[in-house]
Amino acid sequence: MKNKIRLFLAGTLLFMTAVSCSSHDKTITIVHKNFTEQRLIGQAMGIYLKDKGFKTEVKELGGSMLCFNALVSGEADMYPEYTGTVYSTIFKHTKILSEQDTYDMVKKESEEKYGITWLEPMGFNNTYVLSVTKETAKKYNLHNISDLAPYAKDLVLGGDSEFGVREIDGYPALIKKYGFQFKSYKSMDQGLTYQALVNEKIDINASYATDGRIAKYGLVNLKDDKQVFPPYYCTPIMKQSFVDKNPKVVAYLNKLKGVWSNEDMQKYNQMVDDGKDIDKVATQMLQDKNLI
Repeated sequence: MKNKIRLFLAGTLLFMTAVSCSSHDKTITIVHKNFTEQRLIGQAMGIYLKDKGFKTEVKELGGSMLCFNALVSGEADMYPEYTGTVYSTIFKHTKILSEQDTYDMVKKESEEKYGITWLEPMGFNNTYVLSVTKETAKKYNLHNISDLAPYAKDLVLGGDSEFGVREIDGYPALIKKYGFQFKSYKSMDQGLTYQALVNEKIDINASYATDGRIAKYGLVNLKDDKQVFPPYYCTPIMKQSFVDKNPKVVAYLNKLKGVWSNEDMQKYNQMVDDGKDIDKVATQMLQDKNLI
């Protein structure tokens, strides 16, 4: 009898060890979009989970739909996404809600329609803002986006390709909400738009609120007085099936809840834009918050 019990316990131990090893041995594929903050957060997630004992692989894709579809197809296990992006781009909602209501809605609909769930937001809200130089703000006495109305027809707005076509919260929504047209919209890589603004190649930039170049160049952000831009809180998202199979991974990622502010991300984003190694900055992000 004792031998049977020993055999049973040994078999159970071997099974549990095998399950544990397979969970840790499987490489977690993390994808991200193709701009500074996404590259930084993607690397930070990879380094963080690797520090906790998991194998990770970080890949850069392109825009939001490429990352979301990679998650749906199973090509990726997770990526950092913004609440406002899915709210407007995937689910085509147009009504501006509170931060919490926006999060609750995208979480509920993602789970119901795609089996994708949202973990805890990391703290920063990278919403769109329209930025101008101090000289432009002074010249036209600009404080709010509405103040652009008499001058917009003579001004060039610049931004990335995604902002230019986003019907709900991009350029088309902006001109519809505010009721005026710009002279033109100049689409370019997001990494080039701020320099273009400073060099007077464009007059207004569709900026990200956490971009360090806003502070670096002393830009003036115009208040969104008609609230065309929804909140964009960055959050790890993944399939519910992955969550069910990997509770330890989820527990670790939820410890990233609220750890980085907009000002934190402006600083880290600027470090990368100034040429510092992205892996080193991602590591510093985690070390500054005692996460690794």
